[in-house]
Amino acid sequence: MDAAAWGLVAAVLLASIVEMVEAMTIVMAMGMTRSWRSTLLGVGAALVALAAFTVAAGYALATWLPEAALQLAIGGLLLIFGLQWLRKAILRSSGRKAMNDEDQVFAEEVAAAKQAGEVKSSGLDWFSFMISFKGVFLEGVEVVFIVITFGLSANNMPVAIGAAVVGMLLVLVVGVAVRGPLSRVPENTLKYGVGLLLAGFGTYWAVEGIGIFTESRESLAWPGADLAIPVLIVMWFVLSRVMVAVLRRPGPVAAPKVPESQQV
Repeated sequence: MDAAAWGLVAAVLLASIVEMVEAMTIVMAMGMTRSWRSTLLGVGAALVALAAFTVAAGYALATWLPEAALQLAIGGLLLIFGLQWLRKAILRSSGRKAMNDEDQVFAEEVAAAKQAGEVKSSGLDWFSFMISFKGVFLEGVEVVFIVITFGLSANNMPVAIGAAVVGMLLVLVVGVAVRGPLSRVPENTLKYGVGLLLAGFGTYWAVEGIGIFTESRESLAWPGADLAIPVLIVMWFVLSRVMVAVLRRPGPVAAPKVPESQQV
């Protein structure tokens, strides 16, 4: 595979792992606290909805837009997602936003589940069903967009889908083995890396897609072709570190200790 294909695999795999870790926390909290049956039904319904959404959105993008316009749309979507993830990573690295803590999220979800009332012995527990459905669907939508955009741009949807499925299965296997929130997964670091990949590839394809506004309406070509992608990723990394340095919040200044002999 070429550099673009390897970047596709890395970005989709890592994004799938990050989003599924967050979804797994919600699912584990609902299942362990209320009803596994209702929780798993909610997960299944969300996966069906995501599959239908993937097919519909992928078909619409692939058939309604010319190549240059498709690259511009895909590059724009990747930049939106990538810059959102980078913004959060920069704020966390600079101390202006708290690091994501899956143990805390799990505790909050468990508390909410316990406050939702008693679980009926028969029938569907709509609280755990809806919370699980919403958690899996919302976390999965970002993965779906990343799969579609990378798959269509690299003309390799099977690899993109396969990478997402592998990431999901990895989280599922580890989650079942641990039987609790996956707090040891370096989620914040993974989000930083995915944000850099999305921003780099998004910039690459968005600039190519600007060719839709030229007379030829054909995609623009980067100097060095795919070799420009790692350069763009490094540029985004350098820019993010500069912003971290600018935004870094200094720690509290310790008050000078007064000798006991001078204390009143």
